[in-house]
Amino acid sequence: MPKDKIFKATINAKGKEIAIFSTGNDDDYISLTDIAKYKSNEPNDVIRNWIRSKDTIEFLGLWEQINNPNFKPIEFDGFKNEAGRNSFVLSPQKWIETTNASGIISKSGRYGGTYAHKDIAFEFASWVSPEFKLYIIKDYQRLKTDENSKLSLEWNVNRVLAKINYKIHTDAIKETLVSNNLTAQQIGITYASEADVLNVALFGKTAKEWRDENSELKGNIRDYATIEQLIVMVNLENMNANFIRQGLAQHERLLELNKIARTQLKSLLNNKTVKKLGDLKPKITGGAINGKE
Repeated sequence: MPKDKIFKATINAKGKEIAIFSTGNDDDYISLTDIAKYKSNEPNDVIRNWIRSKDTIEFLGLWEQINNPNFKPIEFDGFKNEAGRNSFVLSPQKWIETTNASGIISKSGRYGGTYAHKDIAFEFASWVSPEFKLYIIKDYQRLKTDENSKLSLEWNVNRVLAKINYKIHTDAIKETLVSNNLTAQQIGITYASEADVLNVALFGKTAKEWRDENSELKGNIRDYATIEQLIVMVNLENMNANFIRQGLAQHERLLELNKIARTQLKSLLNNKTVKKLGDLKPKITGGAINGKE
């Protein structure tokens, strides 16, 4: 599970609230502690009884081997060989620490307890109660549907804002960069060039470069932007309009806009995602987009 959770959600199954740490995708971790409370007021005992069985250990080991490159198979084999003996005991903490497992986590604090990746949590729920598992799955699906609808709405709102805000950007181009002596073709090139200032500053590539790489897709580079990128694009359009009116050269604006894009995305995303922007220096040295003003 990622160290930085995005949000904590709750589902309800037969009147029991079950906590989920969600990353906004399929890597959700569901509280085994809350699920175990359906069976007993001593949830830790329920989890320990489940995790010590040979079938459970084999399932957990297979999940880790598929999903966790840092899993320790030799230590796993030790547990598997011991499982089934009356004297064998195992806790989630011991399993995690010994095998370097990632599918189960133990949390302390306000939302403390034992959590497991949804694949494992559903398996545990089947052991607790097949009927209860169905209620959990049903409300979990409801949560994911709501989540996807919310993300879709946010994306569309920000895409519309970016389109509306682009009017401010094109007005600045028209007022400052477009001469009455330019032909229609030259004016079109000017607008396209300034649009690519924003594209390169944010995405690291021009619209044409994106189309060449994604010829099988419909639409343009901004149609496939994330919510965070669209939010930043709205801001960049405003800033570039101001920079144009201030008379800054295109390559100067590009460098400054790229710095702003990186800073703003860092506020919205984790550092690993920001690094995906890549090093833009080869594109923005020597003047302007592709060497053209």
